[in-house]
Amino acid sequence: MTGLDDIQALLKDQRGAPPIERWHPELSGDIDIVIKADGRWIHEGGEIKRHELVKLFASILRREDDGDYYLVTPVEKWRIRVEDLPLVITDFEHDSSLKPQRIVVKTNVDTWFELGAEHPLNVASSAGSDEPQPSVLTRHGLAARVSRACFYRMVDVAQIDGSSIILEAGGESFVLGKAR
Repeated sequence: MTGLDDIQALLKDQRGAPPIERWHPELSGDIDIVIKADGRWIHEGGEIKRHELVKLFASILRREDDGDYYLVTPVEKWRIRVEDLPLVITDFEHDSSLKPQRIVVKTNVDTWFELGAEHPLNVASSAGSDEPQPSVLTRHGLAARVSRACFYRMVDVAQIDGSSIILEAGGESFVLGKAR
């Protein structure tokens, strides 16, 4: 469990994101970048291994109304491919002593988001199975897949309410699945 001051520090100590919501250049074309389902970035067949470079690219990434993903600068806009979701939730911290409980999640590019109405947790099932596919809405139309380990930890801090497993965070209730 993390205290309120720790959660506040995680959210506050992030560097400001570029104002890509104000940038609207014409499409420059497609670029051979693929974000794999496990969060790896591949450029022209090779993995981008410099974490700081991946973080930079992720800071200028957005999903537009057409459903495609773009790297955007003030003067260029490049379409890229994403296999599943562009980000992965790799960790979370929570303070259950507060009412409502606060939970912050960390992405694979070191950004933190607080679960709640602005950044909701959604748990869908994969086609043809009951396997949960949890995700968190982040910013700029992007969502992050919750890693299996984080999801199981979330289940551990959730409550059973009737036949459902419910995670309370930020004044919202998120259904994680059915209690068996």
